[in-house]
Amino acid sequence: WATNAITIDSNGLNFQGDPDTYTVDYDTNGQAINIVYSGATKGWTPVSDIATAFEPVAPPTQKGIFAYGNNGSAPYFVSMSNLVNSSGVIATDVTGVGTARYFLASSSYGGDKALFAFGANAGKLNIRNLVNNSGVIASDASGAGTARGALAAANYGGDKGIFGYGQAGGYVSLSNLVSNSGVVASDTTGVGTARGAIAACSYGEDLAIFGYGEPPRTAITNKVSNLGVIATDTTGVGTARNNPAAVSYGGDKGIFGFGYSSSATSLTNLVSNTGVVSADVTGVGTARESPGATAYGGDKAVFAYGSTGSVTSLKNLVSNSGVVASDVTGVGTARYGPSAVGFSYSA
Repeated sequence: WATNAITIDSNGLNFQGDPDTYTVDYDTNGQAINIVYSGATKGWTPVSDIATAFEPVAPPTQKGIFAYGNNGSAPYFVSMSNLVNSSGVIATDVTGVGTARYFLASSSYGGDKALFAFGANAGKLNIRNLVNNSGVIASDASGAGTARGALAAANYGGDKGIFGYGQAGGYVSLSNLVSNSGVVASDTTGVGTARGAIAACSYGEDLAIFGYGEPPRTAITNKVSNLGVIATDTTGVGTARNNPAAVSYGGDKGIFGFGYSSSATSLTNLVSNTGVVSADVTGVGTARESPGATAYGGDKAVFAYGSTGSVTSLKNLVSNSGVVASDVTGVGTARYGPSAVGFSYSA
């Protein structure tokens, strides 16, 4: 079976509690399968000792969404969104839902859904807005945890999320876990240097990493385990900066990009599938700060929007090998401080 794997199509039924969209591959020599159908909730369930430890693998998300931000002119804060299809094409504005704000964060949950949470406008917020697997944003729901902006969020554990750091009355390092049903938990005591204007992404399929931020501008990072536990500071690599964006690519790697050092930059730093941050890669595209970034198409990514000193809607695609492409003319309302996240198993 290591050479000729067995892939099970459960024909629309669940397999070990996961939907048919998950990949069920048996690819280990000597493995045996004995499965029974146990009802709609669990579906097909392995019962042999040699097979019961098997965990189906969720498919990658195919689409993305950018939402919220500051358009640089009164009343400044917006709530419109822009969908990203599985080819990386950003759509025109969709009428906003929820409280207009910027410097919020977003994470996927449940594999194919997402949520936006926290943020700032005239004050700090802790509201959340769920996003279904069709990309529809729901109205505001009561938040949990300390109201704050300039935080970051990422997926971990395959189907959960974590929000961390940010600026409340001052800079904080606390975090809030998100369940696989989109419930945001109360504050978890912070680990690592308190900071804001930070970025985060997933890597290694079920891990995450927070990096960069202020004050002062820094390049330190903090890894997140597949149980949602944040580790202590790791010495920074690359140019210290605030307001970058970060996103996963290639299925198991990540990339930090753009931000502000002594001026706006377009530098990037790749993250390996073991969480090692690389040295600076010469920037491609217009230098800017506070863009958003989302994965799309299963293994690619896109940075978009941000501020060059004035708001922009430019985008830069990222290949599945982490190469950032040159600028593409933007679509939608120019703004900075939006958030972006992947959703949907369907292309």
